[in-house]
Amino acid sequence: MIILGIDPGYAIVGYGVLEFDGNKFKVIEHGAVTTDASMNMFDRLKSIYDDINEIIERTRPDFMAIEELFFNSNQKTAINVAQARGVLLLAAMNHNVEIFEYTPLQVKQAVAGYGRADKNQVQQMVKLLLGLKEVPKPDDTADAVAIAICHGHSYNPRRTVPRRSDIT
Repeated sequence: MIILGIDPGYAIVGYGVLEFDGNKFKVIEHGAVTTDASMNMFDRLKSIYDDINEIIERTRPDFMAIEELFFNSNQKTAINVAQARGVLLLAAMNHNVEIFEYTPLQVKQAVAGYGRADKNQVQQMVKLLLGLKEVPKPDDTADAVAIAICHGHSYNPRRTVPRRSDIT
């Protein structure tokens, strides 16, 4: 299976595309979609949408694994990230890519074996699990790759993780 992991944002969207076969991961590609702070929000959202569409068309993932949002402070940032997340989800839906959501706790548990692992521990496990020479940069990219790993370890076609829209 091909998994597109996404760490949503509006300045930086981290992404990682992994192939998962027989309990082994192979890196297809990873990187970041960035938007310039001088752009208005509408242009930023269109840029994110266009770039993620191009990545989906190039890599043809079976699944998108995306981090659930959690904000407890800055409402404006939360709203902007939620808007960017919406265009990311729309792009996946328009390409018939099945979407799964994971909490940061689930990602840490799946990658590092400990739900309270710190960022460095998760990044080092990403490097180790994928046999990389370096941790993917920027941090958003490493987070996206970790989300893809989480999906690879969590997905079971007989017992799937429900999407948020299936719960509410």
